[in-house]
Order: sequence, then structure tokens, then C-alpha cells
Amino acid sequence: MRAVIQRVSFAACHVDGVETGAIKQGLLVLLGVEEADGEEDAVWLAAKICSMRIFSDDQGLMNRSLQDVGGGLLLISQFTLYAQTKKGNRPSFIRAAKPDKAKPMYEDMIARCSELLGQPVQTGIFGADMKISLENDGPVTIMMNTKDKENF
Repeated sequence: MRAVIQRVSFAACHVDGVETGAIKQGLLVLLGVEEADGEEDAVWLAAKICSMRIFSDDQGLMNRSLQDVGGGLLLISQFTLYAQTKKGNRPSFIRAAKPDKAKPMYEDMIARCSELLGQPVQTGIFGADMKISLENDGPVTIMMNTKDKENF
């Protein structure tokens, strides 16, 4: 799994002009699922997202997690995180999981994060043309890859 994690002051997702999810302070996470991903990837990534200390404490140091600040989580599925751009100018998405695998894994991540945070996770709609609005806070943007944990 790959994730782009952005600390935000607010974020919202709209599909066909209808808001499907919105948060105030918290994290906007763009999530890509690969064919090779399994439950262990979801367990590791959900724990990291919910406990990563990237919010400021009273001294202005990044010592507080999403759980600590009671922030929201907006989780958006994004297969394009698996774009391969080596050849030509048109990206290939061959490594991205097909919807029959990716959707249940995305839904599993929603459930895991909701349980860890003790609150509902806000979402987009899997496979939809989504419009995401956000205000980066910092900005703080972190990329994670469950197949390359040592470098992310």
C-alpha cells in the first residue's frame, strides 16, 4: 500500500457536487492499493497513520498524533499512486490492484482507522470522480509505502 499523508486545517471530498466527507484539523490520506498487498500491510499502515506524531505540542514540536489531538481523518482511494512512468508519456497503472481487491482493502482501512481513532473516518466514494479541497497545515506531507518501510 502507498499513502500520501497531508496534515490539514480542513479537507473535503465532493462527488457530483455532493459532499461525501469533510474534516477540520486532521489528516487527508490518499491511499493506493497494489495487487501484492495483504492484511499485514493494512494493519501496519493503519497503526502508523493513526499514531504518527506530526501535530505540534505546546512547544511547537511535532510530538502529538492524530489520536492525541482528536483530529479527523479523510481517507481517499487513489489508484494513481501506483503510476509507472518509465516508458513513454502515458502512465501505466498495471501494479494498482483491480477494484475487486482494492475496494475491500480500502474499506478494511476505513474500519481499522475508525477503530483505532474511536471515531468515524470520512471518505470519498471508491472509483468515483472526486474533487478534493484542502488547506495544508505546515505544510506537512509524508509518503509511506508498506513494501519499503525502511525508506519511508
